[in-house]
Amino acid sequence: MSNQFTRRGALAAGALAAAGIAVADTPGKAVVKGNVKQSIVAWCFMSAGEKWSLDQTCEAAKGFGVTSVELVAPEDFPTLKKHGLTCAISSNTMPGSFKTGFNNPRYHDELVERYTKVIDACADFGCPSVIAFTGYKFKDALDAKSGEITPEEGAKNCVAGLKRVIGHAEKKGVNICIEHLNTRDDSHPMKGHPGYQGDDLDYLVKIIRTVGSERLKLLFDIYHVQIMHGDVIRRIEQCKDVIGHVHTAGNPGRGELDDTQEINYPPIMRKLVSIKYTGYVGQEFIPTRDPKAGLAEAIKLCDV
Repeated sequence: MSNQFTRRGALAAGALAAAGIAVADTPGKAVVKGNVKQSIVAWCFMSAGEKWSLDQTCEAAKGFGVTSVELVAPEDFPTLKKHGLTCAISSNTMPGSFKTGFNNPRYHDELVERYTKVIDACADFGCPSVIAFTGYKFKDALDAKSGEITPEEGAKNCVAGLKRVIGHAEKKGVNICIEHLNTRDDSHPMKGHPGYQGDDLDYLVKIIRTVGSERLKLLFDIYHVQIMHGDVIRRIEQCKDVIGHVHTAGNPGRGELDDTQEINYPPIMRKLVSIKYTGYVGQEFIPTRDPKAGLAEAIKLCDV
């Protein structure tokens, strides 16, 4: 294990060195330039690695100079406030998460009720966004044998459902960010989402533009985009008017942002800066080694 850790650490250090980033003080404060606002995605470090508590995750964020811990529910906002942190994007609190989304009318009433409450809580706390999903393409999202919702039906249903809540989001000044997920990787429930209807960026962007609200945005997850489309920098340019939040992870495997994976993050971050993106970039990789070391490396790579 010690040899494996040393090798992985050396590889990660090599990636940082290639990007011109010092690694001698890792871990420690990692945000220096601050041109990209960064956030730590809570679930990755609370359900993997060392299984941190929310307090520990907040302490890690503060130590790195990161101002947000995200994808927590409004009930956790007081913990973030205690640590002087914000939440870049909130959970929507919907049971079934990315499976039960706006593409299925059977969930619309509950979605509207939950989003209304979460939007109110976000507005009160100062959280700029809440996450949204198309949902799985099955008529019963939890049962693949229940029949399928066609892409055309799914898009129409998403537009109708989102229009029921977007007016409230506009009133409260909160973004709803609908996430693009990959359907190709079925090796782990959080690495890929076979059955998810919103696996194509053009499909999601069309839904967003059809709704036609400045408060409906795209959650551009670089890991998922790489798997489904590649051509990440060109895709950022094409979607720049609707990107509301960004996520990272190494591919393949959704691990650290080191040189064992294929995505070159510094130029992608520079592209976000060049389009004047002002939202957050959430670190959403699943740790395979020391979480603090991996976070320090990832934050420094994205601090362009």
